[in-house]
Amino acid sequence: MESMQRHPERLPEVWAYEMWWDKEETPVSDISCVPFEEVYFEEYKNIYNACFYPMRKALDIEPYNWYSEYSQMADKTDKVFLLLNEGQIVGSVACIGNEIDDLIVKTSDQKKGYGKQLLLWAINHIRQNNDAPITLHVAEWNQGALQLYEKVGFTIRSKEKIR
Repeated sequence: MESMQRHPERLPEVWAYEMWWDKEETPVSDISCVPFEEVYFEEYKNIYNACFYPMRKALDIEPYNWYSEYSQMADKTDKVFLLLNEGQIVGSVACIGNEIDDLIVKTSDQKKGYGKQLLLWAINHIRQNNDAPITLHVAEWNQGALQLYEKVGFTIRSKEKIR
């Protein structure tokens, strides 16, 4: 009788691109962002989780909803900037040194150009401090973001296997 071996379920491979902006010119941004404040955490948490849930679920990256309490982001709040409309968050971007991270747009406001404007704003914000290449990382799964970054002028520097 053949022995039955159990094989653990294979998790999908997860790839990400490291992208660079090393241009001398700085594009124009038509928006203004404000620094993150704790009063926005609940709204930010809901938007952030809604934006990343589909990718995290599809790639089986747990937890699917990343933020649950303020302490999870307390050490980076000074690097997060919000785009507001009538006091409500439309989108957000983090600028950590020369890296753009966590660029999100509320799902109901996507496909209206806010993502591009946040990206341009972040490039300008980082350029105020230095001229080193600006980096960001994007999951291969997130083709919409990848296309936006390439359209604005970011180039792929490397492809990294995350899992």
